[in-house]
Amino acid sequence: MKILSYSLGDRTGLAVHTDGRWLDLASRSATIPDDVAALLALPDWRTRLADALRDAPALDLASVQLLPPVRTGQKILCVGLNYLDHVAESPYKQPTYPTFFLRVASSLIGHEQPLIKPLASDELDYEGELVAVIGSTARHVSPERALEHVAGYTVFNEGSVRDYQFKAPQWTMGKNFDGTGACGPWFVTADELPAGAKGLQLVTRVNGVVEQKASTEDMLFDVAMLISLASDVMTLLPGDMLVTGTPAGVGFGKKPQVYLRAGDVCEVEIERIGTLRNTVQAER
Repeated sequence: MKILSYSLGDRTGLAVHTDGRWLDLASRSATIPDDVAALLALPDWRTRLADALRDAPALDLASVQLLPPVRTGQKILCVGLNYLDHVAESPYKQPTYPTFFLRVASSLIGHEQPLIKPLASDELDYEGELVAVIGSTARHVSPERALEHVAGYTVFNEGSVRDYQFKAPQWTMGKNFDGTGACGPWFVTADELPAGAKGLQLVTRVNGVVEQKASTEDMLFDVAMLISLASDVMTLLPGDMLVTGTPAGVGFGKKPQVYLRAGDVCEVEIERIGTLRNTVQAER
């Protein structure tokens, strides 16, 4: 099942893809939230969706603005240095434990919304990534049981402002500029993908040129292991996002380094999920 979040004028809502059409749930049920994180927090969310889908009208995607499908969860937990080839192009050694860090919801944008190059820097970089979305509370779970807590997946472009990222030993400031965390275009339930979303091709293109290309099989720490390790420390809740890291090919790793400029079009495509597209815009 594919689920998207949209805005149309002052109305927001969810739509579900079925039989080749997007069906608008907002027009049929006031009890369905307008983002996936809030939906997953409902204990009977699948039943509510099924009820709302009865006689739901089609939604014309050309008439709406897509929003980040997951945006009201408690946590956006990101992972750095999770592909060996990306470690090789970075100034770091291969980690023996995941490099976790947090991202804030105010940095999020949706599909076809502008990716903002900040006034403070000329070093905005792209990072195409897979996102696992938590569907049920997870605490002290084993890797063998971890995927039972995944509701589904989406795509992320974790825009990173490199000079700010490396101003300090931790990366918070460089990873949280407004308008740099693109997410979407929609959410895909886990039952439509391989276990742990393994073996899916991830491709990042800038102005049509392929800059990153890898398989999700290449992660140093797979989705199940990341959830297990994170749950040893914190309780993962429905709607929490786990952004699983980027492969080689980022602008920071090139010689000379190449960064995004206003007008550049950045696309992140993950097989069987979708293509997230954003145009870079200079901050005003």
